[in-house]
Amino acid sequence: MYTCGVDVGSVSTEAVILCRDNKDSNAKGRIVSYVIIPTGASSKDAALKAFEEACMKASVSKEDVYSIVATGYGRINIPFANKNITEISCHARGVLNYFSGIKTVIDIGGQDSKVIKLDGFGSPVDFLMNDKCAAGTGRFLEVMARALEIKLEHFGEIFTKTNEKVDISSTCTVFAESEVVSLIGQGIDKNKIIRGLVYSIVNKVISMVERIGLEEPVCMTGGVAKNLAVVKALEEKLGVKINIPEEPEITGALGAAYLAK
Repeated sequence: MYTCGVDVGSVSTEAVILCRDNKDSNAKGRIVSYVIIPTGASSKDAALKAFEEACMKASVSKEDVYSIVATGYGRINIPFANKNITEISCHARGVLNYFSGIKTVIDIGGQDSKVIKLDGFGSPVDFLMNDKCAAGTGRFLEVMARALEIKLEHFGEIFTKTNEKVDISSTCTVFAESEVVSLIGQGIDKNKIIRGLVYSIVNKVISMVERIGLEEPVCMTGGVAKNLAVVKALEEKLGVKINIPEEPEITGALGAAYLAK
């Protein structure tokens, strides 16, 4: 039996096709395909395109998919979904595919970040979310990378080149970008600026972690989990090992596919 989870985010949309034994409701299931595409101007169009591409990649027809669950900020606008479920529940369920006993999930996406506390069995017991400001999200890093004229994927390598950093005082993405441009104009080492930017986003996330209470084991999901600089800085500041899924961007869609059963 095939189920599908579609996670419609502000920046990207993910779809996961899962194959499960319908005789066993506790079966882990097998990911047969997944896709990640830009959301663009229409969350509805992006969701349909992701679903169709995932079906094509899995070599199954849309009619073969028993149930579809939508999640993410655009979940209520997906007419072909059988149900929509919050990303909190979907991320909590999704991490179970990769790690057991996770107690804290740090999710940093394109335009929001959240910290979810779990009971160790995949059920959320508390959470905090920042969805009102781009600071502390992937968008913040994208804007700064553009200002520095450095590819975002190079941040991890650059982060390790120096232990010195320039503190970024602005808490707003727009003002922080102006501050970075000013620092570049002063001839400040870009490596130091990047290290300062990484700690700026990390400090915002840590404030959320501290409010909700850190419990190990810890897992990080979302596109920013691919940024090794942010992961290293978080591990350093929190003093814990952070587990990263094989594909951290699809965790929400994966959880939705499980819950579709």
